[in-house]
Amino acid sequence: MGIDNIIFGVVLLAALAFFGYNLGAIIQLIRGGKPYRPAAPLGFRFRSMLRYAFGQQKMFDRPIVGLLHFFVYAGFIIINLEMLEIVIDGLTGAHRIFLSFLSPSTYSVFISIFEVLAVLVIVSCVIFLVRRNVLKIPRFHSPEMTRWPKLDANIILVTEIALMLAFLLMNASDRLLQLKGVSGYHPTGDFLVSHMLMPMLSSFSADQLVFLERFSWWGHIIGVLAFLNYIPYSKHLHIFLAFPNTYYISDKPKGYFPSIPEITAEVKYMLNPEGPEPPISEEPPLFGARDVYDLTWKNLLDAFTCTECGRCTSECPANLTGKRLSPRKIMMDTRDRLEALRFRPDAESHTLFPNYITAEEVLACNTCMACVEVCPVGINPLDIILKIRRHMVTDEGKAPSEWNLMFGNIENNGAPWQFSPDDRAQWTALV
Repeated sequence: MGIDNIIFGVVLLAALAFFGYNLGAIIQLIRGGKPYRPAAPLGFRFRSMLRYAFGQQKMFDRPIVGLLHFFVYAGFIIINLEMLEIVIDGLTGAHRIFLSFLSPSTYSVFISIFEVLAVLVIVSCVIFLVRRNVLKIPRFHSPEMTRWPKLDANIILVTEIALMLAFLLMNASDRLLQLKGVSGYHPTGDFLVSHMLMPMLSSFSADQLVFLERFSWWGHIIGVLAFLNYIPYSKHLHIFLAFPNTYYISDKPKGYFPSIPEITAEVKYMLNPEGPEPPISEEPPLFGARDVYDLTWKNLLDAFTCTECGRCTSECPANLTGKRLSPRKIMMDTRDRLEALRFRPDAESHTLFPNYITAEEVLACNTCMACVEVCPVGINPLDIILKIRRHMVTDEGKAPSEWNLMFGNIENNGAPWQFSPDDRAQWTALV
């Protein structure tokens, strides 16, 4: 073991430790939410995770984009199985350690498959860059998509392209070194894609090829570790959080709105005074949500899982008719508020409502659940909207005049309309 291996080990441990620290901080933020107890059976939860996180079922509602996303997802994950070999080589000083128990022909087939996937990742990322920056697909240029969200997506796409190119250049220069008989470079046979890059490097000397191979090797591993530590600061945290988020998808029917336990207890006692009295707390309960920690931890997990893809906003009838509501912004604002609490503790008074999310936004929602239905990873912006709306109406007593009229009619007439209950059926006389 040489100095290179020691340096590699230190870099690897530091990168993993920093990632663990950041991931732990995010988990701590999520755990600060109110309790959430999913009633769905385990079988339903595992099926949801397999369908939506592993199988990406909802991504294929838009087949071409779904296929490209699958190439990036599957290709990046599978190609980085080779990271295991790189890590072992880096720690032990070996070179292509898997050759010690695989034949050169078998090894060549596996690496060739990885190279084909690398090309698919590159092609897909280029198409995504064109869609965002040249074609300017509208959902990527909504008002909430400010400079950072746009830059974040481009950084990830360019990084993935660079990592795949480093992988291909590493293999091409490695194979040329094998053919030159340079010590330490064991024969593998040609790889399918990098073989086509070899003529571009044929004029390089052995020393230049060694430099290129080592540069690409280190570039690939450092790039992957840097990517790993960038993820907690990026929307691409969904790479990890999509799995628990889809595992905790509710099995309730679409459109199900849970009642407020404290109000339910009061109503039951009013209807049956001889029953158990509702519990009395020292502080009046908060029926809705004013800040992030009035939400459940599942709401907060939703916020960190959001990919900012904009499918929810592109399907939202309120947004399509010019209202200020954007379900994507609801999730981005919730995450921004959580990150403000992490990095700027002095932001304690700058609450989610009304400082991030406004009354105009939540009142524009017609609760159609289009945003919930279309989300690829099981996010529920509507739940946050309803909790903020409940806070406005129930805790602050602030509701539009039309709503107050409806509330009065329900209280006095048993229906939203301004008729006496005795007159409600008179329309039948006109039939």
